[in-house]
Amino acid sequence: MGGTDVTDGWDWRRGGETPAPARPPGAGVPSAGQPARPGSGYAPPAGPPPGASRPGAAYAGPAASWQASTAGGSGATAASPWWSDALGDPWRDPAAPAAVVVPGVVAAGAEPEPVIDPDAPGRPSLRHLLLIPMITALLAGTLGGALGYAFAVRGGAGGGTVLGAEPVEPPALAQRKPESLAGVAGRVLPSVVTVRVSSLGGTSEGSGFIASADGHVITNDHVVAGSSGKASVVFNDGTTAPATVIGQDPESDIAVIKVNRTGLRPVEFGDSDGLAVGDPVLAIGSPLSLANTVTAGIVSALDRTMQAGEPGGPVRYYAAIQTDAAVNHGNSGGPLVDGAGRVVGVNSTIKSLVAEGQEAGNIGLAFAIPINQAKRVTQDIIGTGKARRTVIGAQVGGPGAGSNGGGVRLVAVEPSGPAADAGLKAGDVITKLNGRPMTEPTDLIALVRKFAPGSVVTVEFRRGGAQQNASVTLAADAK
Repeated sequence: MGGTDVTDGWDWRRGGETPAPARPPGAGVPSAGQPARPGSGYAPPAGPPPGASRPGAAYAGPAASWQASTAGGSGATAASPWWSDALGDPWRDPAAPAAVVVPGVVAAGAEPEPVIDPDAPGRPSLRHLLLIPMITALLAGTLGGALGYAFAVRGGAGGGTVLGAEPVEPPALAQRKPESLAGVAGRVLPSVVTVRVSSLGGTSEGSGFIASADGHVITNDHVVAGSSGKASVVFNDGTTAPATVIGQDPESDIAVIKVNRTGLRPVEFGDSDGLAVGDPVLAIGSPLSLANTVTAGIVSALDRTMQAGEPGGPVRYYAAIQTDAAVNHGNSGGPLVDGAGRVVGVNSTIKSLVAEGQEAGNIGLAFAIPINQAKRVTQDIIGTGKARRTVIGAQVGGPGAGSNGGGVRLVAVEPSGPAADAGLKAGDVITKLNGRPMTEPTDLIALVRKFAPGSVVTVEFRRGGAQQNASVTLAADAK
C-alpha cells in the first residue's frame, strides 16, 4: 500500500513458525523516548499514508503521536495512543463517514470493568419479594371492599346508614332460661299430641297430653264422643300411632286413650288448688289443626262454675279455671300449664259471641278442668274403667230466699247421706262451701264434684233466720 509495509507481528514469509498472538492495545508499545525492541512486532509506518498530507500541515506519524501521548509533558491536551486525526486514518474508507471512538487506557494489571446486559433477567432482591405480595394483598382488599359495597348498596344497606344499635348482651328473657315462656314451652311440647277420631259424623280432631310413659293420654270426652273406640295420635315429632279409647266420663268431660308405645315422655302435674288469679299460664294444643301451637295468658278466675253439653247429651258440671290465653276449636283436651311447666288444667270449652250455627272463636274467655279433678278421674278410669262421681247427698232447687238474699236451697236430703249425717235438712239454704259463695244450683254441684270422695268441706247455711256451720264428708255416688 503506497510502498509502505504494515505488519501485525508475524512475518508470513518465515515459514514453519507459529504466529505470535495478537497484543492488546498498548502492549509491546515502547514508552516515551524508548525505541522499539527488536522482535516486539511493532513497526510504525514509514511516512504519511497516501492522501494524508494537507496543505500547510505537517504530518506526524503514528509513532510521533504515540510518543506525544506517553511523554510526561505539560501540553494542554494529551495525545491519544491511536491516531487523533480520524481523517488521516490510512485505512479509512474515504467514502464512509468518520466516527472515532477513543477508549480509555486500562492500567496494567487492573481487572476490566464487568459488562452487564441490561436486558438479561436478574435475580429478584428481598425487597422485590416482599413488595409483590404486599401489592397483591392491597389490590385484593380494594377489590373485595368495592364488591362488598356494591352488594350492600344493591341490598338496600348502602348510603352509609348504620341500622340498629351497638350489640349488647341480650336481656334475660332473650336467653331462654328454663323458667322463661320459651323454656317452659320447650319442655312441655314433646308431651303434647294431636288426637284424631273417626265417627259416623266424620273425623273430629282435638288435643291431648301424655300422662304415663307406657302410653296413657288424657283428652276431653267430647273429643272422642261417638267414636267406635279407635283413634290415632300424632306426636310432636310428626310420627303417628294408633290408639284405643279405654274409658270416658261424660259428666267431667275427661277421657283416657292408650297408645301402644313405651318410653314416652309424660307431663309433670301441678296443683290446681295452689293457683291464684293473675298467675301466668300457657295453653298448648292443635287449634284449627295447627299442631304444636302455644298461646300465653293468665289465670283470669278460679272456680268458675260451668254447665256445658250438647243438646240431647249429658250435662257437664265443673268448677273451671278461667284464662285469657287464646283457645280455639282443636285446643280441647290440651294442657294448660303454669309458669313452671306443670299441667294445672285440661282445656275444655270457651265462650264466644256467635250466632247459632256459626263456629265459635276466641275472645279471651276460655275454661279448663282443674288438673286435680282430671287426674283423679283418670286414675279411676285406668284402674276401674269408670270414674266415681262426688256427691253431697241432697237435691237442690232454685236460689234461696230470705232477708239476707242469695244461697242455694236444699229441696231434699237423702237419708244416711253426707248432708244428713252433717245435720242438714230440706229447706236449708247453703250460702257458702269452703268459703265460696253459692248463688246458683250449678255452683253447688260443680264445686262438690271438684273434690274427691272422702273430702271434708265446710258448709255455711241459713235455717230460718239463724246462720249455722256444718262439716260435711263428701262421698262417691253409689252408681
